[in-house]
Formats: sequence, C-alpha cells, structure tokens
Amino acid sequence: MLTVFKLVPYGDISLEDVASEIAAESSTGSNLKVGTMTPYSQGIDARVYKIDKEKNLAYIAYPWSMFDRVGNVQNILTFIAGNVFGVSEVKECKLLDVWFPPQMLSQYDGPSVTLDDMRDYLQNYDRPVLGTIIKPKIGLTSTEYAEVCYDYWVGGGDFVKNDEPQADQVFSPYEKMVVSVREAMDRAEDVTGHTKVHSFNVSAADFDTMLKRAEYVASVMKPGSYAFLVDGITAGWTAVQTIRRHFPNVFLHFHRAGHGAFTRRENPIGYSVLVLSKFARLAGASGIHTGTAGIGKMAGDAVEDITAAQNILRLRAKGIAFDQTWSEIPETDLDIQAAIKKEEELWSQGAQGIMKSRSDGLDTVLERKTSWRLINKTAPIISGGLNPVLLPQFIDTIGTIDFITTMGGGVHSHPDGTTKGTMAVVQAFEAWKNEIPLAEYAKDHPELAKAIEYYDKHGTQAHRAENKAVYNNEEAV
Repeated sequence: MLTVFKLVPYGDISLEDVASEIAAESSTGSNLKVGTMTPYSQGIDARVYKIDKEKNLAYIAYPWSMFDRVGNVQNILTFIAGNVFGVSEVKECKLLDVWFPPQMLSQYDGPSVTLDDMRDYLQNYDRPVLGTIIKPKIGLTSTEYAEVCYDYWVGGGDFVKNDEPQADQVFSPYEKMVVSVREAMDRAEDVTGHTKVHSFNVSAADFDTMLKRAEYVASVMKPGSYAFLVDGITAGWTAVQTIRRHFPNVFLHFHRAGHGAFTRRENPIGYSVLVLSKFARLAGASGIHTGTAGIGKMAGDAVEDITAAQNILRLRAKGIAFDQTWSEIPETDLDIQAAIKKEEELWSQGAQGIMKSRSDGLDTVLERKTSWRLINKTAPIISGGLNPVLLPQFIDTIGTIDFITTMGGGVHSHPDGTTKGTMAVVQAFEAWKNEIPLAEYAKDHPELAKAIEYYDKHGTQAHRAENKAVYNNEEAV
C-alpha cells in the first residue's frame, strides 16, 4: 500500500530522517534500534521509497500484510494516521493520498448498496438524487419534523436526511420520529405517485444502541425507503463497519462531521479529503459528503472536492499522487481495461453526456457487467450552502449527475416555503438539463424566479463569481 505525506521537519532535521521516523512509527516502529526485532518483523517495516525535497513530499510503502486481515479500516488508519501526528520532529505532517493494490482490495468490504440501487428504488435515472436536510437542525418535534419532510417530498424531492446531531432528544424521541416519518412518506407517495427515501442517524453511545435503532427503523420502514447515517468521524470507523456488516442491504450514509479539523488545506497536521473519501469507500460507505467545490459555504475548492468525488465514483481516477483502480484483479486484465476505456469515454462527455447515457442505462450496464470483481462505487453527497441558483454551476463543476444533494437552507428559506423551494430546485435542474439560462427559464417558473431574487439578494451571485475566479486561476489550482 503506497502513501504520500507532506512533511516539514523542525530545525535542521533532514526530510529523509523525519520520513524514516514516520515510516518506523507507522509500522514496526521505535526511534531506537531494539534487540527484539526478528527477520520477519523487519520484513514488514514501512519503507520510504521516494523523496521530493522541493515539495516536501515523502512517499512511504507499507506491506499490506501488516494490517488486520479481516478488512479493518480502523486498523490501517491507526498505523498511518495515528501516532505519526504526534512525532515531535515534524512541523507539518499531512497524508495527501493513498494507493491500494488489488490484492489488498479483495480483503475489504466496499459498498454493498450503491447509488444505482437507490436510483432503481426511486426510478430516477436522469438527474441527481435531490435531497434536503431538515432545518432548523434541531428543536422540531417528531411531528413537526415529519411535516417538513412531507412538504419537501410533495415539492418533487427524493431524499431527506436527519441532520448529523439528531438523535433521541427530549423534543423528538427517536422511535416517534421514525413512525412520524413513515406516515409522512406514505402520504407524500400517495400524492406524488413516486417513492421516497429517508436517511436516519443511527449513531449512538454504544453499538448495542446503534443496532437497536437500526433494527427499529428497519421494522417500521419499507425496504429501500431508508438509509442509515453514521457520523463516521465522531462515532468512528468501527461504527461505520459495524452497520455495513450488520445491514448489508441498506444504503450506508457516512457523515463526516469533524473532518475539517484535519482535512482543511491550511491544517498542517492530518489527512486530505481525498484520503478520507477513499477510506470511506474501502470501508463500505454507500455515500459520503465530499463538499461543494468552493461553490457553497464550506471550505474547499474545485480541485480538492472534485478529485475526492471522482475517486469514489469511478473505476479508475487520478488522485493527488496516485491513479487508483478499484479492481480486485490486476488492471492489466482485458475486461478491466475495456471497462476503464469505456468509463473514460463516458466522463469525457461531461455531465450532459453522463445524464444522457444514464437515461439510456449505458453506464449502469458497464458497471454491473464487471461489479463482481470491483469495489463498488460510493456516491458523493453534496451539502453546505447550495441552493437552486448554484445547482447548475455545481453540476458543470463536478462533471456528473451521479450525486445526492442535501440542500437545507437552500430549500427551506424560500420566501414561499419548503414545497416551493423544492420546486425551484427541480426547475433549476430542468433549466440546466435543457441548456436554458436560469433567468430565461424563470420567466415561466415563478418558484425559480423567487429563488433567484431571494438568493441573489443574499449574496449568492457574488459568492459564485468569487469562487469561479479562484477555480479559473491556474496558479490557485
């Protein structure tokens, strides 16, 4: 398994010395020679195999046999993103990218339920899965919460999620919330004639409570109509893999609350959004939040966030340092080579081309034809300041329609309420799909017109222009 770290030593310590220290600490390690070393243990040392002094990069290789053999992502990260961050000789220690060999991939779960499965349930093949986070984040009763879900669904939305802190609070008891959501979903499906999905936060103080919550959701909801959200950073990787293994037929929604403490570009210690997203795919997350590429309110930019999104969606994608192929057999295999070539042709057509091919079922056929020897794809989940006005720009930036939106304020703050806000999102996508400028499309769509007026008034256009300038600046990229 290959990694690349950005390392900046303190004082006069050489990059080679500090890289060797990181390699030792993250494998068999001690900073001193120990007499208990055996020939075998020495053979599973991590090795520094390349140094880039100009960019302060150290490339370190790990024999993957050193990791827990039962597909334990927590164990890998304990090695390579654990004690190394406390090594006193380093001023900066940032894990930028990782590469998994095919033999290693075969030891890990990967997703069992994908965005394709959710699309099959929703019968939605030619647009993003349009979702929301109910706002306010907390404080609504179970019935009030479910009523907002209903308002969103009848406006044309597909997917609703608990916000990441929602649990079993006094104002909204968990079991009552689940029952209320089921009732609201049934009503919305009767009105619209379309199936809907809700993502329930099952994160809890212990695994017994997590499993109890998940089992209760499964007992109340229809198969396919629910996902399980796990706060993967605060609850932990073991919580993610526990849900993956106990409920392999349920979409696993990885929320990354807390990730900014170590992924933000300006943070010198930690690991990148790309590394986080790749490990989420390895662990079996069906979807993970990947950021709004600098278009929404959260930190991040088009290069960082889109690189992460493509690496969890595609069979083969370029990372910061490595090209990752998510195949359990060598990429020299002719079938895998054909699949990679077809995928590259598909992505070269941009979001419009992917939309058309998906509506024809072509890329679904491509993936399922080879899926028995792949780590399934993970869906980018997009949240943090998006609204109808920003949606077309985001689709063009990410270059695909294969993602789930979770607009919160971008829906519920619409001057005419949640249902009209949802209609505005649908209309914004229709405008993009038909290649009609938003302002032109809004002339015959009052919900979109009101959204444009409202969000422009609150600085959306200025924010778009600022981020677009950064994205187009080669030096910044």
